[in-house]
Amino acid sequence: MVLLVSVAGNSQMKKERYTSRTISIPKWEVVDISFKSNEEAIAPYTTDFSAIFTNEHGKQQEIPGFYNGKNEWVIRFSSNEEGQYIYETVSELKGLNRKKGKIKVTTSSNTNHGGIVIKKENPQHFYYEDGTPYFLLAFECDWLYALDYHTEKDLPKTNHLLDLIKENGFNQIVMNVFSYDVSWQKDAKLAQHPEHEFGGPKDIFPFLGTNDNPDYSALNPEFFQKLDRTISLMHDKRIASHLMIYVWNKLVAWPDMNSEADNMYFDYVIKRYQAFPNMVWDISKEALFYGRADEAYIHGRIERLRKADQFNRLVSVHDFKYCSNFPEKVDFISSQNWSHNLYDKMIAAQTKFKDKPVFNIEHGGYEEAPYTVFTGDYTNAETCLRRNYMCLFAGVYTTYYWQGASWNAIIYNPFEQPEDFIKPKFEYFDHMSKLFTAFDFSKMKPTPWQNGSAYNLTNEEKTVLLYIHKENYGIDAAFLKKESSKRTVQWFNTLTGEFSSVTAMQDSGKFISPWSGKADAILISKLR
Repeated sequence: MVLLVSVAGNSQMKKERYTSRTISIPKWEVVDISFKSNEEAIAPYTTDFSAIFTNEHGKQQEIPGFYNGKNEWVIRFSSNEEGQYIYETVSELKGLNRKKGKIKVTTSSNTNHGGIVIKKENPQHFYYEDGTPYFLLAFECDWLYALDYHTEKDLPKTNHLLDLIKENGFNQIVMNVFSYDVSWQKDAKLAQHPEHEFGGPKDIFPFLGTNDNPDYSALNPEFFQKLDRTISLMHDKRIASHLMIYVWNKLVAWPDMNSEADNMYFDYVIKRYQAFPNMVWDISKEALFYGRADEAYIHGRIERLRKADQFNRLVSVHDFKYCSNFPEKVDFISSQNWSHNLYDKMIAAQTKFKDKPVFNIEHGGYEEAPYTVFTGDYTNAETCLRRNYMCLFAGVYTTYYWQGASWNAIIYNPFEQPEDFIKPKFEYFDHMSKLFTAFDFSKMKPTPWQNGSAYNLTNEEKTVLLYIHKENYGIDAAFLKKESSKRTVQWFNTLTGEFSSVTAMQDSGKFISPWSGKADAILISKLR
């Protein structure tokens, strides 16, 4: 048989035509094994097709396959264990049944740490499968699927944007499988730059037909082939896909809930993307809003997902009320909290859910851009940054929104735009990421009883971080002065990433930031 290896949009995902020879892939990388069948399936997108993989120790895993159009069927495989595997296909189609093959899983690259998991010994934080802490710093980009949809070979715009995202410390993108358009009024200036408008696509739809005239009888394989390229490129760059399978407020013409078409779409997404280690599932954006889904429907979707997902990727629901009422259904708690007392709300959630991470997926801060897309309650870049820090200092994870990339308007190259265009402050989050790499966020705990007029994170080594607003004149932090002879002090500027020199701890007077009145800062105190 002919061996095919393709590289889509700079991704490392292999595609190999079924062959008797042994396929070799590194641990935590993805391979597509392609099968051809001339046998017509009446309903190919729901036809049973899978492969049972058995490793050299006898451990088995049955991975669902999927139809890819033009009589092509695919088993998408990845593994978190090195070693030799044999597989055998199972299908109701004779031509696809009992096909046997071999795979050798080799050592992973030093940049690939595996999927995102939660450790029992520290359940409020995220880790990679190899045990490396995962400091979740998310970036919302709902229309990412559309950015290079009409580019046939490469993904130049997506590649550029993903590089910017990665370079500035973000490691997860909150995105939709498909979103159609926004319901609110669009900024008139956007019409002058159609290259930045991705809402209302007339020729993109996950089913046959269009969003305006849908045909739910079958899925559109081209749509998912294009989405493959994006997810694979994200995997290559070690950026997680927080994939919202549905969205209720972006004018999508979804089929009726629990209909055959609804189940076909939902099951297909799970079958097609579960092998990607960078996958995190979210049932729906605003899952219980907009008069569509109810709790019973979300229950059913989660149960259906967990039954189909043979890789046990993390699952959440973009609805705090649902997560609060049914925490046992989700792996981490998603919150949408815009409150003025955001820190207090996040501390309350972190205290309540001691066995799960909490992720404020939307905190009401939407940094300004050249177009007014959706303002929420806060648009100033420093204020939006502050709300992210207030989440972190409550021990919960957070998401960044820029109005120039989060929704239908996507400026993939903001720093190459005209001078009068408002540029995003991505660098603020690069500084944030580096801070919580130097001081491992997974080991920091909020200690609100020692806040004073700041916000306190402390680890087991008694390293203390005190986040202080620029309006703060000074903080007493008397608890630190009790150990003044044993401690050092250093300051961190949240806007520039600058660290002050390390000095001895003072035993009297207030601690005053060197950037008081100019930038929020973090006092760092270590034991000598």
